[in-house]
Amino acid sequence: MARSSSLESAFDAAISETQKSLKSGMTTLSGEDARPQLEKLQLELKDQRNRATQSGVVDREWLKATIRSVIDWAPESELALIAALGRIARAARPSIS
Repeated sequence: MARSSSLESAFDAAISETQKSLKSGMTTLSGEDARPQLEKLQLELKDQRNRATQSGVVDREWLKATIRSVIDWAPESELALIAALGRIARAARPSIS
């Protein structure tokens, strides 16, 4: 139960970071509006949160691809977003499939 709570909390934190980034008008590394990437990320996080809380397992391939993708487009000044994804990985470590 604690692991599930920790995992849920990690997803909530990542979703919150995407909302903060949307509100701040975050731009990508190339200077473009990051809204499309952030909105897609937020939808994926909500979907994966639902799956993970039901199954207790986080999709390893989705998580790896998502972290790599965000690193590719997020500016280096936005480490909180990347850190929030890392928190999911740490919370899911025993249950990543």
